[in-house]
Amino acid sequence: MDFKNILEKLIIILQGLSTIVIIWGIAIQFALWLKSEIVSKTRKTAVENVTTIKNFLGTYILFGLEILIGADIIESILDPSLNHILGLAAIVIIRTIISYFLNKEIEYINKN
Repeated sequence: MDFKNILEKLIIILQGLSTIVIIWGIAIQFALWLKSEIVSKTRKTAVENVTTIKNFLGTYILFGLEILIGADIIESILDPSLNHILGLAAIVIIRTIISYFLNKEIEYINKN
């Protein structure tokens, strides 16, 4: 097995790992939300709990996006064509914008 095949398999593993991280975060958020809805005495408490839970989900999403960017960078090293590099640039820009706004929301939630 040559180095290129190893990196191609690594890309697939990283893409799968990022998907697992995001799905795991969603599963945890759903379980915490359900528990909060059941045990909260007031709507205000439930809403405060949901705000905290959203913070956790944002962290999982950001981590998943960072793993995907790493996989895309490795992929662009394997295929440095102009089309692939421009596609990577567009993906990184979109993911960076999503990451920026998720970080802003997390900071806002942590302040309040």
